[in-house]
Amino acid sequence: MKILITGSSGFIGFHLSVLLLKKGIKVKGIDCMNNYYDVKLKKARLNILKKYKNFSFSKINLENEKKINLVFKKFKPKIVIHLAAQAGVRYSIDKPRVYLKSNIDGFFNVIEASYKVNVKHLIMASSSSVYGANRSIPFKEIDKTETQLSIYAATKKANESMAHSYSNIWKIPITMLRFFTVYGPWGRPDMALFKFTKGIINNTPIDIYNNGNMYRDFTYIDDIVKGIYLLINKIPNKKQIGKYKNDSLSNVAPFRVLNIGNSNKVLLLNFLKEIENRLNKKSKRKYLPLQKGDVKETLSNINLLKSLTKYNPKTNYKKGIGEFITWYKDYYK
Repeated sequence: MKILITGSSGFIGFHLSVLLLKKGIKVKGIDCMNNYYDVKLKKARLNILKKYKNFSFSKINLENEKKINLVFKKFKPKIVIHLAAQAGVRYSIDKPRVYLKSNIDGFFNVIEASYKVNVKHLIMASSSSVYGANRSIPFKEIDKTETQLSIYAATKKANESMAHSYSNIWKIPITMLRFFTVYGPWGRPDMALFKFTKGIINNTPIDIYNNGNMYRDFTYIDDIVKGIYLLINKIPNKKQIGKYKNDSLSNVAPFRVLNIGNSNKVLLLNFLKEIENRLNKKSKRKYLPLQKGDVKETLSNINLLKSLTKYNPKTNYKKGIGEFITWYKDYYK
């Protein structure tokens, strides 16, 4: 099997690539290695991947249509897992055009290239942020999602709509994954766990939005990539219509949306308290109002994913925080 992964030097892409490479699968990685956060971290991930003989890599910007098409044509993947995107809710407020280029133009190039090489299954990253102002908790895939609160979330919702149209017109089997607050070793420096840990160790104040009165469905990285792996051969098709309860499968296209989370909400202040306990050190806190574009609470309903794959997230947030801090201390020693 040959799998192409975009964003292979990113947090999720790196961990997924390692999982697949260890199983002997041939992986082609694509990443532009941009400087949204520390490029050294991306290079360190990439250096680990390059140790595997069944891994190859191309440094390409998603917006470069010619280069994207060339890589797809040469590698001829049967499975494409598109994880590359400009991430970050808060950054999208300051730099919205960056999101349009990467998450709209870049996304289009990947889906068009996948169609041209006739992929067997296209798995693409969406986000729990598409639920926006929805108040029905936990979030289900069949809930209406019309109230995105950030430019980032809006681009992800646009991705889902674009993917559905392509799936309808060209009958490309597509699965869209709505990720819920992924964390763990090799994580992104702009995420809460990384920022809190760094701040406490360096004795610098940490920003706590909405006075810490926020809940997140923190999902450990190993659970996330295991879920993606289990979905590779779970290809959407019209024969499955009516088979699963509350299925998001389209009635006109081989297209499905899936939540992938831990299905447990954790108060941000409790999350922070566990980091303090693990570091045996109190944080210096700067309490702030709710940031524009932020969601107060997320929680995933993962019954559909469980029905399809027997997915069973096993890592609670306390264990996950411990694993991250062990990695952090080792990496930055």
